[in-house]
Amino acid sequence: MFARVTCSSGHLAVAIVLTALLAFPAIAQERRVPNDSSQVTLSFAPVVKRAAPAVVNVYVRRKVQQRVSPFLNDPFFRRFFGEGFGMPRERVENSLGSGVIVSPDGVIVTNHHVIKARGQAEIIVALADKREFPAKVILKDERTDLAVLRLDAAGTTFPYLEFEDSESLQVGDIVLAIGNPFGVGQTVTSGIVSALARTRVGISDYQFFIQTDAAINPGNSGGALVDVHGRLVGVNTAIYSKSGGSLGIGFAIPANMVRQVVQSALEGGKVHRPWFGAKLQTVTRDIAESLGIDRPAGALVKQMHKNSPAVRAGLRPGDVIVQIEDKAVSDPQAFRYRFTTRPIGESVDVIAIRDQKLVTVSVPLEKAPETPPRNVTLIDGQNPFAGARVANLSPALTEEYSLEEDAEGVIILEVVPGSTAGNTRFLRPRDIIVAVNGTHVDTVSELKKALNVAVYRWQVSIRRGGRLLNVVIGG
Repeated sequence: MFARVTCSSGHLAVAIVLTALLAFPAIAQERRVPNDSSQVTLSFAPVVKRAAPAVVNVYVRRKVQQRVSPFLNDPFFRRFFGEGFGMPRERVENSLGSGVIVSPDGVIVTNHHVIKARGQAEIIVALADKREFPAKVILKDERTDLAVLRLDAAGTTFPYLEFEDSESLQVGDIVLAIGNPFGVGQTVTSGIVSALARTRVGISDYQFFIQTDAAINPGNSGGALVDVHGRLVGVNTAIYSKSGGSLGIGFAIPANMVRQVVQSALEGGKVHRPWFGAKLQTVTRDIAESLGIDRPAGALVKQMHKNSPAVRAGLRPGDVIVQIEDKAVSDPQAFRYRFTTRPIGESVDVIAIRDQKLVTVSVPLEKAPETPPRNVTLIDGQNPFAGARVANLSPALTEEYSLEEDAEGVIILEVVPGSTAGNTRFLRPRDIIVAVNGTHVDTVSELKKALNVAVYRWQVSIRRGGRLLNVVIGG
Protein backbone atom coordinates (compact mmCIF):
# COMPACT_ATOMS: atom_id res chain seq x y z
CA MET A 1 0.00 0.00 0.00
CA PHE A 2 2.75 2.31 -0.93
CA ALA A 3 1.69 5.25 -3.09
CA ARG A 4 5.04 6.41 -4.49
CA VAL A 5 7.65 8.01 -2.21
CA THR A 6 11.24 8.53 -1.20
CA CYS A 7 13.95 10.41 0.70
CA SER A 8 17.34 11.99 0.65
CA SER A 9 20.79 11.56 2.15
CA GLY A 10 23.27 13.67 3.99
CA HIS A 11 20.82 14.87 6.64
CA LEU A 12 23.30 14.38 9.49
CA ALA A 13 25.71 16.69 7.74
CA VAL A 14 22.92 19.24 7.36
CA ALA A 15 22.18 19.01 11.09
CA ILE A 16 25.84 19.52 11.94
CA VAL A 17 26.13 22.54 9.67
CA LEU A 18 22.96 24.12 11.05
CA THR A 19 24.12 23.60 14.63
CA ALA A 20 27.50 25.04 13.78
CA LEU A 21 25.89 28.10 12.23
CA LEU A 22 23.92 28.73 15.39
CA ALA A 23 26.98 28.32 17.59
CA PHE A 24 29.34 30.37 15.40
CA PRO A 25 27.58 33.34 13.72
CA ALA A 26 30.75 34.33 11.87
CA ILE A 27 31.37 30.90 10.30
CA ALA A 28 30.48 32.18 6.82
CA GLN A 29 33.47 34.52 7.04
CA GLU A 30 35.88 32.32 8.97
CA ARG A 31 36.82 28.63 8.76
CA ARG A 32 38.39 27.07 11.83
CA VAL A 33 39.65 23.66 12.87
CA PRO A 34 37.46 22.18 15.67
CA ASN A 35 38.93 22.86 19.12
CA ASP A 36 37.88 19.50 20.59
CA SER A 37 36.08 16.26 19.70
CA SER A 38 32.73 17.49 21.06
CA GLN A 39 32.45 19.86 18.10
CA VAL A 40 32.49 16.99 15.56
CA THR A 41 30.59 14.23 17.36
CA LEU A 42 27.03 15.44 17.10
CA SER A 43 24.75 12.41 16.93
CA PHE A 44 21.14 11.26 17.04
CA ALA A 45 22.22 8.17 19.00
CA PRO A 46 20.60 9.29 22.31
CA VAL A 47 17.28 9.84 20.51
CA VAL A 48 17.47 6.46 18.78
CA LYS A 49 18.43 4.72 22.03
CA ARG A 50 15.32 6.16 23.65
CA ALA A 51 12.87 5.59 20.77
CA ALA A 52 14.00 2.44 18.92
CA PRO A 53 13.01 -0.14 21.61
CA ALA A 54 9.36 0.93 21.20
CA VAL A 55 9.33 0.30 17.44
CA VAL A 56 8.43 -3.27 16.53
CA ASN A 57 8.07 -5.60 13.56
CA VAL A 58 4.56 -6.84 12.82
CA TYR A 59 4.22 -10.21 11.06
CA VAL A 60 0.87 -11.40 9.72
CA ARG A 61 0.62 -15.08 8.89
CA ARG A 62 -2.34 -16.81 7.33
CA LYS A 63 -2.90 -20.23 5.81
CA VAL A 64 -4.10 -20.34 2.24
CA GLN A 65 -5.19 -23.16 -0.03
CA GLN A 66 -3.14 -23.47 -3.20
CA ARG A 67 -4.07 -25.61 -6.16
CA VAL A 68 -1.09 -27.29 -7.70
CA SER A 69 -2.79 -28.33 -10.93
CA PRO A 70 -5.29 -26.67 -13.29
CA PHE A 71 -6.55 -30.16 -14.21
CA LEU A 72 -7.95 -30.86 -10.73
CA ASN A 73 -11.50 -31.59 -11.93
CA ASP A 74 -10.55 -33.41 -15.14
CA PRO A 75 -11.77 -37.08 -14.83
CA PHE A 76 -9.12 -38.24 -17.32
CA PHE A 77 -6.19 -37.09 -15.18
CA ARG A 78 -7.81 -38.19 -11.93
CA ARG A 79 -8.33 -41.69 -13.44
CA PHE A 80 -4.64 -42.14 -14.18
CA PHE A 81 -3.09 -40.19 -11.29
CA GLY A 82 -5.55 -40.98 -8.51
CA GLU A 83 -8.21 -39.06 -6.61
CA GLY A 84 -5.61 -37.02 -4.78
CA PHE A 85 -4.21 -35.56 -7.98
CA GLY A 86 -4.18 -31.79 -7.98
CA MET A 87 -5.87 -31.44 -4.59
CA PRO A 88 -5.36 -28.07 -2.88
CA ARG A 89 -2.31 -27.81 -0.65
CA GLU A 90 -1.97 -25.59 2.37
CA ARG A 91 0.78 -23.00 2.54
CA VAL A 92 1.57 -20.13 4.89
CA GLU A 93 1.45 -16.59 3.52
CA ASN A 94 3.42 -13.91 5.38
CA SER A 95 3.33 -10.13 5.29
CA LEU A 96 5.56 -7.72 7.16
CA GLY A 97 5.26 -4.19 8.49
CA SER A 98 6.21 -2.06 11.45
CA GLY A 99 4.41 -0.80 14.54
CA VAL A 100 4.86 1.47 17.56
CA ILE A 101 4.23 0.62 21.21
CA VAL A 102 2.32 3.56 22.71
CA SER A 103 1.62 2.32 26.26
CA PRO A 104 3.62 0.29 28.82
CA ASP A 105 1.03 -2.51 28.84
CA GLY A 106 1.67 -3.36 25.18
CA VAL A 107 -0.77 -1.32 23.07
CA ILE A 108 0.57 -0.97 19.53
CA VAL A 109 -0.48 1.23 16.63
CA THR A 110 0.26 0.28 13.02
CA ASN A 111 -1.24 0.76 9.58
CA HIS A 112 -4.49 -0.98 8.74
CA HIS A 113 -3.03 -2.22 5.46
CA VAL A 114 -0.23 -3.96 7.40
CA ILE A 115 -2.60 -6.28 9.29
CA LYS A 116 -5.32 -6.50 6.64
CA ALA A 117 -5.73 -10.12 5.61
CA ARG A 118 -8.55 -12.26 4.31
CA GLY A 119 -9.65 -15.12 6.51
CA GLN A 120 -8.05 -16.19 9.77
CA ALA A 121 -4.66 -14.62 10.38
CA GLU A 122 -2.08 -14.85 13.14
CA ILE A 123 -0.30 -11.66 14.19
CA ILE A 124 3.17 -11.90 15.72
CA VAL A 125 5.05 -8.88 17.03
CA ALA A 126 8.84 -8.93 17.31
CA LEU A 127 10.50 -6.39 19.60
CA ALA A 128 13.88 -4.79 19.01
CA ASP A 129 15.35 -7.06 21.70
CA LYS A 130 14.21 -10.16 19.69
CA ARG A 131 11.34 -11.10 22.01
CA GLU A 132 8.19 -12.17 20.19
CA PHE A 133 4.56 -11.99 21.35
CA PRO A 134 1.23 -12.81 19.76
CA ALA A 135 -1.07 -9.82 19.34
CA LYS A 136 -4.79 -9.26 18.91
CA VAL A 137 -6.52 -6.52 16.96
CA ILE A 138 -8.65 -4.30 19.20
CA LEU A 139 -9.55 -1.72 16.56
CA LYS A 140 -9.32 -1.43 12.78
CA ASP A 141 -10.01 1.95 11.20
CA GLU A 142 -9.68 1.64 7.44
CA ARG A 143 -10.70 5.27 6.93
CA THR A 144 -7.49 6.52 8.58
CA ASP A 145 -5.45 3.43 7.60
CA LEU A 146 -4.73 2.75 11.27
CA ALA A 147 -5.08 -0.33 13.46
CA VAL A 148 -4.54 -0.81 17.18
CA LEU A 149 -3.18 -4.08 18.60
CA ARG A 150 -2.60 -5.40 22.10
CA LEU A 151 0.23 -7.76 22.96
CA ASP A 152 -0.78 -10.99 24.67
CA ALA A 153 1.66 -10.58 27.55
CA ALA A 154 -0.18 -9.81 30.78
CA GLY A 155 2.03 -8.38 33.52
CA THR A 156 4.86 -7.41 31.17
CA THR A 157 6.00 -3.79 30.97
CA PHE A 158 7.12 -2.59 27.56
CA PRO A 159 9.10 0.41 26.32
CA TYR A 160 6.80 2.91 24.63
CA LEU A 161 6.73 6.27 22.89
CA GLU A 162 4.85 9.32 24.11
CA PHE A 163 2.71 11.32 21.70
CA GLU A 164 3.80 14.79 20.68
CA ASP A 165 1.36 17.46 19.51
CA SER A 166 1.81 17.14 15.74
CA GLU A 167 0.44 20.67 15.31
CA SER A 168 3.68 21.93 16.87
CA LEU A 169 5.73 20.64 13.91
CA GLN A 170 7.19 23.14 11.48
CA VAL A 171 8.62 22.71 8.03
CA GLY A 172 12.37 22.22 8.45
CA ASP A 173 12.17 20.37 11.78
CA ILE A 174 14.49 17.35 11.96
CA VAL A 175 12.73 13.98 12.25
CA LEU A 176 13.77 10.31 12.35
CA ALA A 177 11.93 7.43 10.68
CA ILE A 178 12.27 4.06 12.43
CA GLY A 179 10.99 0.81 10.94
CA ASN A 180 11.88 -2.40 9.14
CA PRO A 181 12.29 -1.61 5.42
CA PHE A 182 12.37 -4.59 3.07
CA GLY A 183 12.53 -6.89 6.12
CA VAL A 184 16.26 -6.27 6.61
CA GLY A 185 15.86 -5.40 10.29
CA GLN A 186 15.25 -2.26 12.31
CA THR A 187 16.57 0.77 10.45
CA VAL A 188 16.78 4.47 11.36
CA THR A 189 16.84 7.26 8.78
CA SER A 190 16.90 11.00 9.30
CA GLY A 191 15.46 13.94 7.41
CA ILE A 192 13.38 17.03 7.82
CA VAL A 193 9.69 17.85 7.69
CA SER A 194 9.30 18.79 4.02
CA ALA A 195 5.67 19.92 4.22
CA LEU A 196 2.64 19.87 6.50
CA ALA A 197 -1.04 19.29 5.77
CA ARG A 198 -0.58 17.36 2.53
CA THR A 199 -4.19 16.69 1.50
CA ARG A 200 -4.02 15.28 -2.02
CA VAL A 201 -2.18 12.04 -1.47
CA GLY A 202 -5.05 9.58 -2.04
CA ILE A 203 -4.17 7.08 0.70
CA SER A 204 -7.13 7.17 3.09
CA ASP A 205 -10.43 8.96 3.70
CA TYR A 206 -8.74 11.50 5.96
CA GLN A 207 -6.27 13.28 3.70
CA PHE A 208 -3.87 15.17 5.96
CA PHE A 209 -0.26 14.03 6.09
CA ILE A 210 3.18 15.06 7.27
CA GLN A 211 5.63 14.94 4.38
CA THR A 212 9.24 14.07 5.11
CA ASP A 213 12.39 13.28 3.16
CA ALA A 214 13.59 10.75 5.75
CA ALA A 215 14.07 7.52 3.81
CA ILE A 216 10.91 5.40 3.97
CA ASN A 217 10.66 2.12 2.07
CA PRO A 218 8.31 -0.90 1.87
CA GLY A 219 8.20 -2.44 5.35
CA ASN A 220 8.36 0.96 7.07
CA SER A 221 4.56 1.15 7.07
CA GLY A 222 3.31 1.54 10.62
CA GLY A 223 6.71 2.62 11.90
CA ALA A 224 7.50 5.69 13.96
CA LEU A 225 8.28 9.22 12.87
CA VAL A 226 9.87 10.86 15.91
CA ASP A 227 11.20 14.31 16.71
CA VAL A 228 14.63 15.10 18.18
CA HIS A 229 13.20 14.53 21.68
CA GLY A 230 12.21 10.95 20.82
CA ARG A 231 8.46 11.64 20.88
CA LEU A 232 6.03 10.24 18.33
CA VAL A 233 4.93 12.89 15.81
CA GLY A 234 3.54 10.55 13.17
CA VAL A 235 3.09 7.01 11.84
CA ASN A 236 4.81 6.36 8.52
CA THR A 237 2.26 5.11 6.01
CA ALA A 238 3.22 5.64 2.37
CA ILE A 239 5.84 6.74 -0.09
CA TYR A 240 5.84 8.34 -3.51
CA SER A 241 8.04 6.33 -5.83
CA LYS A 242 8.25 5.24 -9.44
CA SER A 243 10.54 2.33 -8.57
CA GLY A 244 9.09 1.12 -5.26
CA GLY A 245 12.07 2.48 -3.33
CA SER A 246 12.62 5.74 -1.49
CA LEU A 247 12.96 8.86 -3.61
CA GLY A 248 12.62 11.50 -0.90
CA ILE A 249 8.86 11.95 -0.47
CA GLY A 250 7.34 10.05 2.44
CA PHE A 251 4.02 10.55 4.20
CA ALA A 252 3.10 10.03 7.85
CA ILE A 253 -0.24 10.18 9.64
CA PRO A 254 -0.03 13.01 12.23
CA ALA A 255 0.20 11.98 15.88
CA ASN A 256 -2.97 13.89 16.78
CA MET A 257 -4.99 11.62 14.48
CA VAL A 258 -3.17 8.54 15.77
CA ARG A 259 -3.83 9.52 19.39
CA GLN A 260 -7.56 9.82 18.72
CA VAL A 261 -7.75 6.33 17.20
CA VAL A 262 -5.76 4.80 20.07
CA GLN A 263 -7.98 6.48 22.66
CA SER A 264 -11.06 5.18 20.84
CA ALA A 265 -9.62 1.66 20.93
CA LEU A 266 -9.06 1.85 24.67
CA GLU A 267 -12.49 3.36 25.35
CA GLY A 268 -14.65 0.80 23.62
CA GLY A 269 -13.15 -0.20 20.32
CA LYS A 270 -15.03 2.18 18.02
CA VAL A 271 -13.88 5.50 16.63
CA HIS A 272 -16.31 8.35 17.33
CA ARG A 273 -15.56 11.56 15.51
CA PRO A 274 -17.33 14.91 15.73
CA TRP A 275 -20.11 15.33 13.18
CA PHE A 276 -20.15 18.54 11.17
CA GLY A 277 -23.13 17.75 8.98
CA ALA A 278 -22.22 19.66 5.84
CA LYS A 279 -20.62 18.72 2.54
CA LEU A 280 -17.68 20.93 1.61
CA GLN A 281 -16.26 21.83 -1.78
CA THR A 282 -12.82 22.99 -2.86
CA VAL A 283 -12.66 26.70 -3.65
CA THR A 284 -11.43 27.07 -7.24
CA ARG A 285 -10.15 30.27 -8.78
CA ASP A 286 -13.48 30.78 -10.57
CA ILE A 287 -15.44 30.29 -7.34
CA ALA A 288 -13.14 32.70 -5.50
CA GLU A 289 -13.64 35.35 -8.17
CA SER A 290 -17.42 34.91 -8.15
CA LEU A 291 -17.50 35.34 -4.35
CA GLY A 292 -15.12 38.29 -4.34
CA ILE A 293 -12.38 36.38 -2.49
CA ASP A 294 -8.79 37.35 -3.23
CA ARG A 295 -7.42 33.79 -3.46
CA PRO A 296 -8.70 30.24 -4.03
CA ALA A 297 -8.44 28.84 -0.50
CA GLY A 298 -10.84 27.54 2.12
CA ALA A 299 -13.77 25.12 2.11
CA LEU A 300 -17.08 26.08 0.50
CA VAL A 301 -20.20 24.90 2.34
CA LYS A 302 -22.30 23.10 -0.29
CA GLN A 303 -24.89 20.74 1.27
CA MET A 304 -26.13 20.69 4.85
CA HIS A 305 -28.06 18.16 6.88
CA LYS A 306 -31.25 19.75 8.18
CA ASN A 307 -30.42 19.30 11.89
CA SER A 308 -26.63 19.24 11.86
CA PRO A 309 -24.27 21.08 14.23
CA ALA A 310 -23.22 23.26 11.27
CA VAL A 311 -26.82 24.40 10.71
CA ARG A 312 -27.49 24.98 14.39
CA ALA A 313 -24.28 27.02 14.69
CA GLY A 314 -25.50 29.39 11.98
CA LEU A 315 -23.46 28.40 8.93
CA ARG A 316 -25.13 28.64 5.52
CA PRO A 317 -24.60 27.17 2.05
CA GLY A 318 -22.18 29.45 0.22
CA ASP A 319 -20.07 30.27 3.28
CA VAL A 320 -16.35 29.72 2.78
CA ILE A 321 -14.64 28.33 5.88
CA VAL A 322 -11.12 29.72 6.20
CA GLN A 323 -10.14 28.98 9.78
CA ILE A 324 -10.78 26.73 12.81
CA GLU A 325 -9.72 28.43 16.02
CA ASP A 326 -6.22 29.71 15.16
CA LYS A 327 -5.54 27.19 12.36
CA ALA A 328 -5.97 28.15 8.70
CA VAL A 329 -8.12 25.94 6.47
CA SER A 330 -6.78 25.59 2.93
CA ASP A 331 -9.26 23.02 1.58
CA PRO A 332 -12.05 20.61 2.68
CA GLN A 333 -9.57 17.88 3.66
CA ALA A 334 -7.71 20.24 5.98
CA PHE A 335 -10.99 21.30 7.60
CA ARG A 336 -12.08 17.70 8.01
CA TYR A 337 -8.85 16.77 9.79
CA ARG A 338 -8.82 19.78 12.09
CA PHE A 339 -12.50 19.34 12.97
CA THR A 340 -12.59 15.57 13.48
CA THR A 341 -9.48 15.47 15.68
CA ARG A 342 -11.18 17.70 18.27
CA PRO A 343 -12.63 16.03 21.38
CA ILE A 344 -16.36 15.33 21.45
CA GLY A 345 -18.29 17.30 24.06
CA GLU A 346 -16.63 20.66 23.50
CA SER A 347 -17.19 23.33 20.85
CA VAL A 348 -14.94 24.95 18.29
CA ASP A 349 -14.88 28.40 16.69
CA VAL A 350 -15.21 28.26 12.91
CA ILE A 351 -14.44 31.39 10.88
CA ALA A 352 -16.00 31.79 7.45
CA ILE A 353 -16.32 34.39 4.71
CA ARG A 354 -19.90 35.45 3.97
CA ASP A 355 -20.70 38.33 1.62
CA GLN A 356 -17.01 39.30 1.72
CA LYS A 357 -17.08 39.63 5.50
CA LEU A 358 -15.71 37.36 8.23
CA VAL A 359 -18.23 35.63 10.49
CA THR A 360 -17.42 33.45 13.50
CA VAL A 361 -19.70 30.69 14.75
CA SER A 362 -19.31 28.20 17.59
CA VAL A 363 -19.92 24.64 16.39
CA PRO A 364 -20.70 21.97 19.02
CA LEU A 365 -18.61 18.81 18.79
CA GLU A 366 -20.98 15.86 18.99
CA LYS A 367 -21.39 12.37 17.59
CA ALA A 368 -23.55 11.84 14.54
CA PRO A 369 -26.96 10.57 15.74
CA GLU A 370 -28.26 7.19 14.62
CA THR A 371 -31.76 8.43 13.86
CA PRO A 372 -33.63 6.52 12.59
CA PRO A 373 -32.21 3.27 14.04
CA ARG A 374 -30.34 1.12 11.53
CA ASN A 375 -32.74 -1.83 11.56
CA VAL A 376 -30.21 -3.98 9.68
CA THR A 377 -32.15 -6.58 7.68
CA LEU A 378 -31.22 -9.40 5.29
CA ILE A 379 -33.79 -9.33 2.48
CA ASP A 380 -35.27 -12.66 1.41
CA GLY A 381 -38.10 -13.84 -0.81
CA GLN A 382 -38.65 -13.79 -4.58
CA ASN A 383 -37.26 -10.39 -5.50
CA PRO A 384 -34.02 -8.91 -6.91
CA PHE A 385 -32.88 -7.73 -3.45
CA ALA A 386 -32.89 -11.22 -1.86
CA GLY A 387 -29.47 -11.68 -0.28
CA ALA A 388 -28.83 -7.97 0.25
CA ARG A 389 -28.26 -6.72 3.78
CA VAL A 390 -29.83 -3.26 4.12
CA ALA A 391 -30.27 -0.56 6.79
CA ASN A 392 -32.00 2.76 7.40
CA LEU A 393 -29.75 5.69 6.61
CA SER A 394 -28.93 8.02 9.48
CA PRO A 395 -26.32 10.76 10.01
CA ALA A 396 -24.16 8.13 11.74
CA LEU A 397 -24.26 5.81 8.71
CA THR A 398 -23.85 8.73 6.33
CA GLU A 399 -20.67 9.71 8.18
CA GLU A 400 -19.49 6.11 8.42
CA TYR A 401 -19.81 5.50 4.68
CA SER A 402 -18.75 9.01 3.56
CA LEU A 403 -22.02 9.66 1.74
CA GLU A 404 -23.63 12.93 0.70
CA GLU A 405 -24.78 14.88 3.76
CA ASP A 406 -28.38 15.07 2.51
CA ALA A 407 -28.58 11.33 1.71
CA GLU A 408 -31.76 9.66 2.97
CA GLY A 409 -33.40 6.29 2.47
CA VAL A 410 -32.19 2.68 2.62
CA ILE A 411 -28.55 1.73 2.12
CA ILE A 412 -27.19 -1.62 0.96
CA LEU A 413 -24.50 -2.71 3.43
CA GLU A 414 -23.64 -6.08 1.89
CA VAL A 415 -24.54 -8.26 -1.08
CA VAL A 416 -24.16 -11.97 -0.30
CA PRO A 417 -22.22 -13.74 -3.09
CA GLY A 418 -24.30 -16.33 -4.95
CA SER A 419 -27.60 -14.80 -3.79
CA THR A 420 -30.26 -13.39 -6.09
CA ALA A 421 -28.99 -9.89 -5.37
CA GLY A 422 -25.42 -10.98 -6.05
CA ASN A 423 -26.35 -12.68 -9.31
CA THR A 424 -27.96 -9.53 -10.70
CA ARG A 425 -24.44 -8.04 -10.81
CA PHE A 426 -26.04 -4.62 -10.48
CA LEU A 427 -26.53 -4.02 -6.78
CA ARG A 428 -23.47 -2.99 -4.76
CA PRO A 429 -22.67 -2.09 -1.15
CA ARG A 430 -23.16 1.65 -0.47
CA ASP A 431 -25.99 1.85 -3.05
CA ILE A 432 -28.95 3.85 -1.74
CA ILE A 433 -32.32 2.39 -2.73
CA VAL A 434 -34.59 5.20 -3.91
CA ALA A 435 -37.64 3.48 -5.42
CA VAL A 436 -39.00 0.06 -6.36
CA ASN A 437 -41.63 -0.24 -9.12
CA GLY A 438 -42.39 3.46 -8.83
CA THR A 439 -42.85 3.35 -5.04
CA HIS A 440 -40.53 5.73 -3.16
CA VAL A 441 -38.58 4.00 -0.38
CA ASP A 442 -37.48 5.82 2.81
CA THR A 443 -37.14 2.99 5.34
CA VAL A 444 -36.40 -0.72 5.50
CA SER A 445 -40.05 -1.36 6.39
CA GLU A 446 -41.20 0.49 3.29
CA LEU A 447 -38.71 -1.48 1.17
CA LYS A 448 -39.97 -4.82 2.48
CA LYS A 449 -43.54 -3.75 1.78
CA ALA A 450 -42.65 -2.71 -1.77
CA LEU A 451 -40.96 -6.08 -2.36
CA ASN A 452 -43.87 -8.12 -0.99
CA VAL A 453 -45.64 -8.32 -4.34
CA ALA A 454 -45.72 -11.01 -7.00
CA VAL A 455 -44.31 -9.50 -10.18
CA TYR A 456 -41.84 -10.69 -12.78
CA ARG A 457 -40.49 -7.34 -13.85
CA TRP A 458 -38.84 -4.98 -11.41
CA GLN A 459 -38.02 -1.33 -11.93
CA VAL A 460 -35.34 -0.28 -9.47
CA SER A 461 -33.94 3.22 -8.82
CA ILE A 462 -30.75 3.59 -6.78
CA ARG A 463 -28.35 6.42 -6.01
CA ARG A 464 -24.67 5.61 -6.45
CA GLY A 465 -21.87 8.13 -6.08
CA GLY A 466 -24.25 11.05 -6.43
CA ARG A 467 -25.87 9.68 -9.62
CA LEU A 468 -29.40 8.31 -9.95
CA LEU A 469 -29.46 4.98 -11.79
CA ASN A 470 -32.55 3.18 -13.11
CA VAL A 471 -32.62 -0.45 -14.17
CA VAL A 472 -35.21 -3.04 -15.15
CA ILE A 473 -34.65 -6.56 -13.75
CA GLY A 474 -36.54 -9.57 -15.09
CA GLY A 475 -39.47 -9.58 -17.49
